[in-house]
Amino acid sequence: MNNLLRDLVVEEKIAVLIDDVIIVMKMEEGHNEIIEEVLRRLEENDLFMKLEKCVWKVREVGFLGGM
Repeated sequence: MNNLLRDLVVEEKIAVLIDDVIIVMKMEEGHNEIIEEVLRRLEENDLFMKLEKCVWKVREVGFLGGM
């Protein structure tokens, strides 16, 4: 995951830890484009998400199973 999304991590647009991905945006502008890019890369590499584990467009989220 780190190699696949490295440029977005370096640009501090996302955070990745093992198989968790958090999209980190200060402004809502550009958020959808980052989501689309992450999803595109996952699909191109035959990686999938469990939709029931996804949380979309929230201001705060528990990370690594925490709340």
